[in-house]
Amino acid sequence: MARFFDFFFKDIGVDLGTANSLIYLRGRGLVVNEPSVAAVNHKTNQILAVGEEAKKMLGRTPAHISVIRPLVNGVISDFEMTQEILKHFLRRLRRGRSSFAAYRRGVLAIPNNLTEVERKSVEDAAMNAGCGKVYLVEEPVAAALGAGLPIDMPTASLIVDIGGGTTDIAVISMGGTVVARTLKIAGDKLNDDIIRLVRDEFKLVIGEPTAEFAKVTAGSAVPLDERIEVPIRGRDMGSGLPREVILKNGHVRMAINKSMRAIMDSIFEVIEATPPELVGDMLKQGIHLCGGGALLRGVDAMIEKEVGVPTAVTDDPLTCVVRGLGTIVDDFERHRELLDNPLKPLVINL
Repeated sequence: MARFFDFFFKDIGVDLGTANSLIYLRGRGLVVNEPSVAAVNHKTNQILAVGEEAKKMLGRTPAHISVIRPLVNGVISDFEMTQEILKHFLRRLRRGRSSFAAYRRGVLAIPNNLTEVERKSVEDAAMNAGCGKVYLVEEPVAAALGAGLPIDMPTASLIVDIGGGTTDIAVISMGGTVVARTLKIAGDKLNDDIIRLVRDEFKLVIGEPTAEFAKVTAGSAVPLDERIEVPIRGRDMGSGLPREVILKNGHVRMAINKSMRAIMDSIFEVIEATPPELVGDMLKQGIHLCGGGALLRGVDAMIEKEVGVPTAVTDDPLTCVVRGLGTIVDDFERHRELLDNPLKPLVINL
Protein backbone atom coordinates (compact mmCIF):
# COMPACT_ATOMS: atom_id res chain seq x y z
CA MET A 1 0.00 0.00 0.00
CA ALA A 2 2.87 2.37 0.85
CA ARG A 3 4.52 1.72 -2.52
CA PHE A 4 1.22 2.38 -4.29
CA PHE A 5 0.85 5.67 -2.41
CA ASP A 6 4.44 6.75 -3.15
CA PHE A 7 3.99 5.99 -6.87
CA PHE A 8 0.93 8.18 -7.27
CA PHE A 9 1.86 10.93 -4.78
CA LYS A 10 5.45 12.10 -5.08
CA ASP A 11 7.33 14.69 -3.03
CA ILE A 12 9.35 17.36 -4.84
CA GLY A 13 11.80 20.14 -3.99
CA VAL A 14 11.71 23.28 -6.15
CA ASP A 15 14.39 25.95 -6.37
CA LEU A 16 12.41 28.61 -8.23
CA GLY A 17 15.22 30.98 -9.11
CA THR A 18 15.31 34.26 -11.00
CA ALA A 19 17.67 32.76 -13.58
CA ASN A 20 17.05 29.00 -13.37
CA SER A 21 14.43 26.62 -11.99
CA LEU A 22 15.61 23.31 -10.55
CA ILE A 23 13.36 20.48 -9.40
CA TYR A 24 14.26 17.48 -7.24
CA LEU A 25 11.92 14.47 -7.38
CA ARG A 26 12.04 12.02 -4.51
CA GLY A 27 13.39 8.70 -5.73
CA ARG A 28 14.86 10.17 -8.93
CA GLY A 29 17.04 13.09 -7.86
CA LEU A 30 17.52 16.28 -9.90
CA VAL A 31 15.11 16.03 -12.84
CA VAL A 32 14.75 19.64 -14.08
CA ASN A 33 17.47 22.28 -14.48
CA GLU A 34 16.32 24.93 -16.95
CA PRO A 35 16.10 28.73 -17.25
CA SER A 36 13.04 30.42 -15.70
CA VAL A 37 11.98 31.83 -19.06
CA ALA A 38 8.86 31.52 -21.24
CA ALA A 39 8.07 32.70 -24.77
CA VAL A 40 4.48 33.85 -25.44
CA ASN A 41 2.66 34.55 -28.72
CA HIS A 42 0.34 37.49 -28.02
CA LYS A 43 -1.72 36.87 -31.17
CA THR A 44 -2.82 33.44 -30.05
CA ASN A 45 -2.07 33.75 -26.29
CA GLN A 46 -0.11 30.51 -26.52
CA ILE A 47 3.12 29.64 -24.75
CA LEU A 48 5.56 28.76 -27.52
CA ALA A 49 8.47 27.54 -25.40
CA VAL A 50 9.63 27.23 -21.80
CA GLY A 51 13.12 26.89 -20.35
CA GLU A 52 16.18 26.46 -22.55
CA GLU A 53 14.26 26.81 -25.82
CA ALA A 54 12.70 30.08 -24.67
CA LYS A 55 16.06 31.47 -23.50
CA LYS A 56 17.46 31.02 -27.01
CA MET A 57 14.79 33.47 -28.22
CA LEU A 58 15.89 36.34 -25.92
CA GLY A 59 16.35 39.46 -28.05
CA ARG A 60 15.53 37.55 -31.23
CA THR A 61 11.71 37.67 -31.49
CA PRO A 62 9.22 39.68 -33.60
CA ALA A 63 6.87 42.19 -31.97
CA HIS A 64 4.03 39.72 -31.32
CA ILE A 65 6.24 37.29 -29.38
CA SER A 66 7.54 38.17 -25.91
CA VAL A 67 10.22 36.34 -23.97
CA ILE A 68 9.27 36.71 -20.31
CA ARG A 69 11.27 36.18 -17.13
CA PRO A 70 8.47 36.07 -14.53
CA LEU A 71 10.75 36.29 -11.49
CA VAL A 72 12.60 39.51 -10.68
CA ASN A 73 15.05 39.75 -7.77
CA GLY A 74 13.81 36.41 -6.42
CA VAL A 75 10.18 37.61 -6.31
CA ILE A 76 7.31 36.58 -8.58
CA SER A 77 6.46 39.57 -10.81
CA ASP A 78 4.19 37.67 -13.23
CA PHE A 79 2.10 35.18 -11.25
CA GLU A 80 0.33 33.52 -14.18
CA MET A 81 3.52 32.97 -16.17
CA THR A 82 5.34 31.57 -13.13
CA GLN A 83 2.45 29.16 -12.63
CA GLU A 84 2.56 28.11 -16.29
CA ILE A 85 6.31 27.49 -16.17
CA LEU A 86 5.91 25.29 -13.08
CA LYS A 87 3.01 23.43 -14.68
CA HIS A 88 5.10 22.81 -17.80
CA PHE A 89 8.01 21.35 -15.82
CA LEU A 90 5.78 19.22 -13.57
CA ARG A 91 3.75 17.93 -16.54
CA ARG A 92 6.98 16.85 -18.14
CA LEU A 93 7.80 14.76 -15.04
CA ARG A 94 4.44 12.97 -15.25
CA ARG A 95 5.22 11.48 -18.65
CA GLY A 96 5.54 7.75 -18.33
CA ARG A 97 3.44 7.76 -15.16
CA SER A 98 -0.29 7.76 -14.64
CA SER A 99 -2.12 10.94 -15.59
CA PHE A 100 -3.70 10.75 -12.13
CA ALA A 101 -0.29 11.03 -10.46
CA ALA A 102 0.04 14.11 -8.22
CA TYR A 103 2.61 15.74 -6.01
CA ARG A 104 1.86 15.24 -2.33
CA ARG A 105 4.35 17.78 -0.95
CA GLY A 106 6.34 20.57 -2.53
CA VAL A 107 9.26 22.15 -0.66
CA LEU A 108 10.22 25.51 -2.18
CA ALA A 109 13.24 27.70 -1.48
CA ILE A 110 12.65 31.44 -1.01
CA PRO A 111 14.86 34.47 -0.24
CA ASN A 112 15.06 35.66 3.37
CA ASN A 113 13.21 38.94 3.08
CA LEU A 114 9.95 37.97 1.35
CA THR A 115 6.78 39.58 2.68
CA GLU A 116 3.74 37.51 3.62
CA VAL A 117 2.09 38.45 0.32
CA GLU A 118 5.14 37.35 -1.67
CA ARG A 119 5.31 34.08 0.28
CA LYS A 120 1.63 33.47 -0.41
CA SER A 121 2.17 34.00 -4.15
CA VAL A 122 4.90 31.33 -4.16
CA GLU A 123 2.63 28.90 -2.30
CA ASP A 124 -0.32 29.56 -4.61
CA ALA A 125 1.79 29.14 -7.75
CA ALA A 126 3.06 25.74 -6.55
CA MET A 127 -0.39 24.54 -5.44
CA ASN A 128 -2.02 25.59 -8.72
CA ALA A 129 0.76 23.75 -10.57
CA GLY A 130 -0.16 20.46 -8.86
CA CYS A 131 1.32 20.32 -5.34
CA GLY A 132 -1.08 19.17 -2.62
CA LYS A 133 0.79 20.87 0.23
CA VAL A 134 3.52 23.50 -0.03
CA TYR A 135 6.29 24.16 2.48
CA LEU A 136 8.79 27.01 2.30
CA VAL A 137 12.42 27.06 3.40
CA GLU A 138 14.87 29.95 3.28
CA GLU A 139 17.43 29.62 0.48
CA PRO A 140 20.55 30.01 2.69
CA VAL A 141 19.32 27.21 4.97
CA ALA A 142 18.72 24.90 1.99
CA ALA A 143 22.10 25.88 0.51
CA ALA A 144 23.93 25.17 3.78
CA LEU A 145 22.19 21.79 4.01
CA GLY A 146 23.12 21.00 0.42
CA ALA A 147 26.74 21.98 1.10
CA GLY A 148 26.87 19.51 4.00
CA LEU A 149 27.41 22.16 6.68
CA PRO A 150 26.60 21.30 10.33
CA ILE A 151 23.59 23.63 10.51
CA ASP A 152 22.00 21.78 13.44
CA MET A 153 25.09 22.24 15.63
CA PRO A 154 25.78 25.25 17.94
CA THR A 155 28.40 26.67 15.55
CA ALA A 156 28.40 29.31 12.81
CA SER A 157 27.81 28.35 9.19
CA LEU A 158 28.20 31.46 7.02
CA ILE A 159 26.76 30.93 3.55
CA VAL A 160 26.85 33.41 0.66
CA ASP A 161 24.43 32.48 -2.12
CA ILE A 162 25.04 34.66 -5.21
CA GLY A 163 22.15 33.83 -7.51
CA GLY A 164 20.65 35.45 -10.58
CA GLY A 165 18.39 38.06 -8.95
CA THR A 166 19.49 38.16 -5.31
CA THR A 167 22.50 37.53 -3.10
CA ASP A 168 21.58 35.89 0.21
CA ILE A 169 24.07 36.14 3.07
CA ALA A 170 23.23 34.30 6.28
CA VAL A 171 24.75 32.98 9.48
CA ILE A 172 23.08 29.70 10.45
CA SER A 173 23.30 27.91 13.80
CA MET A 174 21.14 25.30 15.56
CA GLY A 175 18.94 24.82 12.53
CA GLY A 176 17.95 28.49 12.21
CA THR A 177 19.07 31.78 10.71
CA VAL A 178 20.82 34.04 13.23
CA VAL A 179 21.59 37.02 10.99
CA ALA A 180 20.68 37.44 7.34
CA ARG A 181 20.69 39.94 4.54
CA THR A 182 19.29 39.77 1.02
CA LEU A 183 20.70 42.04 -1.69
CA LYS A 184 19.12 42.73 -5.05
CA ILE A 185 22.61 42.62 -6.53
CA ALA A 186 23.58 39.37 -8.22
CA GLY A 187 24.17 37.84 -11.65
CA ASP A 188 21.56 39.94 -13.49
CA LYS A 189 22.97 43.16 -12.04
CA LEU A 190 26.48 42.17 -13.18
CA ASN A 191 25.10 41.68 -16.71
CA ASP A 192 23.55 45.17 -16.58
CA ASP A 193 26.89 46.59 -15.43
CA ILE A 194 28.64 45.07 -18.44
CA ILE A 195 25.95 46.36 -20.83
CA ARG A 196 26.38 49.86 -19.41
CA LEU A 197 30.19 49.82 -19.66
CA VAL A 198 30.15 48.61 -23.28
CA ARG A 199 27.65 51.33 -24.14
CA ASP A 200 29.65 54.10 -22.41
CA GLU A 201 33.17 53.00 -23.39
CA PHE A 202 32.67 51.50 -26.84
CA LYS A 203 29.42 53.19 -27.92
CA LEU A 204 28.03 49.75 -28.67
CA VAL A 205 24.59 48.44 -27.72
CA ILE A 206 24.52 44.77 -26.70
CA GLY A 207 21.86 42.49 -25.23
CA GLU A 208 21.71 40.46 -22.03
CA PRO A 209 22.85 37.14 -23.61
CA THR A 210 26.00 38.82 -24.96
CA ALA A 211 26.73 40.41 -21.57
CA GLU A 212 26.24 37.02 -19.89
CA PHE A 213 28.69 35.47 -22.37
CA ALA A 214 31.28 38.17 -21.63
CA LYS A 215 30.85 37.72 -17.86
CA VAL A 216 31.28 33.95 -18.00
CA THR A 217 34.18 34.06 -20.48
CA ALA A 218 36.24 36.97 -19.17
CA GLY A 219 34.76 38.01 -15.82
CA SER A 220 36.76 38.00 -12.58
CA ALA A 221 36.57 39.58 -9.14
CA VAL A 222 40.36 40.04 -8.82
CA PRO A 223 43.14 40.80 -11.34
CA LEU A 224 44.23 37.70 -13.25
CA ASP A 225 47.71 36.64 -14.36
CA GLU A 226 46.37 35.58 -17.73
CA ARG A 227 44.97 37.97 -20.31
CA ILE A 228 41.51 37.06 -21.58
CA GLU A 229 39.90 38.73 -24.56
CA VAL A 230 36.41 38.07 -25.87
CA PRO A 231 34.86 39.38 -29.13
CA ILE A 232 31.39 40.85 -28.66
CA ARG A 233 29.02 42.06 -31.35
CA GLY A 234 26.25 44.62 -31.21
CA ARG A 235 24.79 47.75 -32.78
CA ASP A 236 26.97 50.83 -33.17
CA MET A 237 25.27 53.80 -31.46
CA GLY A 238 26.51 56.24 -34.09
CA SER A 239 25.90 54.48 -37.39
CA GLY A 240 23.28 51.98 -36.27
CA LEU A 241 25.24 49.26 -38.07
CA PRO A 242 26.61 46.00 -36.63
CA ARG A 243 30.09 46.20 -35.14
CA GLU A 244 32.46 43.94 -33.22
CA VAL A 245 34.79 44.99 -30.41
CA ILE A 246 37.28 43.10 -28.28
CA LEU A 247 36.44 43.15 -24.57
CA LYS A 248 39.30 42.42 -22.17
CA ASN A 249 39.00 40.83 -18.75
CA GLY A 250 40.08 44.16 -17.22
CA HIS A 251 37.05 45.86 -18.76
CA VAL A 252 34.67 43.27 -17.31
CA ARG A 253 36.29 43.49 -13.87
CA MET A 254 36.01 47.28 -13.94
CA ALA A 255 32.33 47.04 -14.95
CA ILE A 256 31.31 44.74 -12.09
CA ASN A 257 33.60 46.21 -9.42
CA LYS A 258 30.95 48.45 -7.79
CA SER A 259 28.45 45.60 -7.48
CA MET A 260 31.08 43.26 -6.04
CA ARG A 261 31.98 45.94 -3.47
CA ALA A 262 28.31 46.14 -2.44
CA ILE A 263 28.29 42.36 -1.84
CA MET A 264 31.51 42.64 0.20
CA ASP A 265 30.06 45.46 2.31
CA SER A 266 26.99 43.34 3.06
CA ILE A 267 29.17 40.43 4.19
CA PHE A 268 30.95 42.82 6.59
CA GLU A 269 27.59 44.06 7.95
CA VAL A 270 26.31 40.53 8.55
CA ILE A 271 29.51 39.56 10.38
CA GLU A 272 29.37 42.74 12.50
CA ALA A 273 25.78 41.89 13.56
CA THR A 274 26.68 38.30 14.48
CA PRO A 275 27.19 37.33 18.17
CA PRO A 276 30.94 37.24 19.08
CA GLU A 277 31.06 33.49 19.82
CA LEU A 278 29.69 32.68 16.38
CA VAL A 279 32.12 35.12 14.76
CA GLY A 280 34.93 33.18 16.43
CA ASP A 281 33.53 29.94 14.99
CA MET A 282 33.84 31.37 11.47
CA LEU A 283 37.63 31.13 11.62
CA LYS A 284 37.25 27.36 11.96
CA GLN A 285 34.20 26.79 9.77
CA GLY A 286 35.04 29.33 7.06
CA ILE A 287 32.77 31.05 4.53
CA HIS A 288 30.99 28.98 1.89
CA LEU A 289 29.95 30.31 -1.51
CA CYS A 290 27.22 28.90 -3.74
CA GLY A 291 25.00 29.99 -6.60
CA GLY A 292 26.04 30.88 -10.14
CA GLY A 293 27.95 33.96 -8.97
CA ALA A 294 30.31 31.72 -6.98
CA LEU A 295 31.74 30.56 -10.32
CA LEU A 296 33.10 34.05 -11.05
CA ARG A 297 36.87 33.80 -11.09
CA GLY A 298 38.57 34.89 -7.88
CA VAL A 299 35.44 35.75 -5.87
CA ASP A 300 36.51 33.36 -3.10
CA ALA A 301 40.04 34.83 -3.04
CA MET A 302 38.65 38.38 -2.82
CA ILE A 303 36.41 37.54 0.16
CA GLU A 304 39.13 35.57 1.94
CA LYS A 305 41.64 38.40 1.53
CA GLU A 306 39.31 41.15 2.79
CA VAL A 307 37.53 39.27 5.59
CA GLY A 308 40.50 37.19 6.73
CA VAL A 309 38.41 34.02 6.94
CA PRO A 310 39.02 30.86 4.83
CA THR A 311 36.57 30.94 1.94
CA ALA A 312 35.62 28.09 -0.38
CA VAL A 313 33.19 27.46 -3.22
CA THR A 314 30.87 24.52 -2.53
CA ASP A 315 30.85 21.48 -4.80
CA ASP A 316 28.60 22.15 -7.82
CA PRO A 317 27.43 25.55 -6.49
CA LEU A 318 24.64 25.85 -9.09
CA THR A 319 22.71 22.92 -7.59
CA CYS A 320 23.58 23.50 -3.92
CA VAL A 321 20.12 24.82 -2.95
CA VAL A 322 18.17 22.09 -4.73
CA ARG A 323 20.42 19.42 -3.19
CA GLY A 324 19.47 20.81 0.22
CA LEU A 325 15.82 20.67 -0.77
CA GLY A 326 16.37 17.08 -1.85
CA THR A 327 17.77 16.26 1.59
CA ILE A 328 14.61 17.69 3.18
CA VAL A 329 12.33 15.84 0.74
CA ASP A 330 14.09 12.51 1.29
CA ASP A 331 13.82 12.75 5.11
CA PHE A 332 10.94 15.13 5.64
CA GLU A 333 10.16 14.41 9.30
CA ARG A 334 13.76 14.83 10.40
CA HIS A 335 14.08 18.27 8.77
CA ARG A 336 10.56 19.54 9.41
CA GLU A 337 11.83 22.13 11.90
CA LEU A 338 13.70 23.91 9.08
CA LEU A 339 10.41 24.72 7.33
CA ASP A 340 8.35 27.86 7.88
CA ASN A 341 10.24 28.85 11.01
CA PRO A 342 7.92 31.19 12.93
CA LEU A 343 10.88 32.91 14.62
CA LYS A 344 12.04 35.79 12.44
CA PRO A 345 15.84 36.16 12.10
CA LEU A 346 17.55 39.52 12.43
CA VAL A 347 17.26 40.80 8.87
CA ILE A 348 19.22 43.90 7.88
CA ASN A 349 17.04 45.91 5.52
CA LEU A 350 18.44 47.85 2.57
